[in-house]
Amino acid sequence: MPRNRKSSLPFVYVNFAITADGKITTADRSVTAFSSRRDREHMLELRVHADAVMAGARTVDLNPVTLGPGGRKYRKRRKGRRLKEYNLRVVVSGSGTVDPDAKLFKKKFSPIIVLTTERADPMRLAVLRKKVQDVHVCGKTEIDFKKALCWLKKKWHVNKLLCEGGGELNDAMFRAGLVDELHLTICPTIFGGRGAPTLAEGHWKPKLFEATSLKLKSSRRVGDELFLVYRAV
Repeated sequence: MPRNRKSSLPFVYVNFAITADGKITTADRSVTAFSSRRDREHMLELRVHADAVMAGARTVDLNPVTLGPGGRKYRKRRKGRRLKEYNLRVVVSGSGTVDPDAKLFKKKFSPIIVLTTERADPMRLAVLRKKVQDVHVCGKTEIDFKKALCWLKKKWHVNKLLCEGGGELNDAMFRAGLVDELHLTICPTIFGGRGAPTLAEGHWKPKLFEATSLKLKSSRRVGDELFLVYRAV
């Protein structure tokens, strides 16, 4: 069952669009925008509820993302929910190799937090500290996401966290048992390709009883796309 929101952890929901064959991009990572305009609006609608939006370093490096709430109408909705006009932005990079010149860092509308580990090059972190509000080391070689999320809730008052991948970050969050809901858009496209990444792209090889189980909460068809919401159980 989803954790009580009064616990030490934020409520975590993941949002992703996949192709009909389960891919999130092509094998060479050259195609990332394949869903409809309605799906992109859906992404912004989900951000309305989030205190923070989180993404991995590769997502930030390869895409012109800002992780912000979008236009005025979405910011107005946030105010109506008594949230800050702009959400906190969280970047995950265990090695600290996120590009300091990425578009994300050029937009100053809200604080940016970098989660990293002790294996990150101190010189790289020094550069990032000039670009962001906080660099938080939470693990020796791998990020301890449970401790990181507890810290985000305690220091930055993050009660709802929206995770937007990529696949390796999603995998780590599912593996740690920290995901409460999955919002999944299935698009009428086939990418194929053995090397094309999927929703949860990691090295974990669980047995069936260790796999994350989901329960369908809602489903909706818009055009040729399916919008599904799953609850983690």
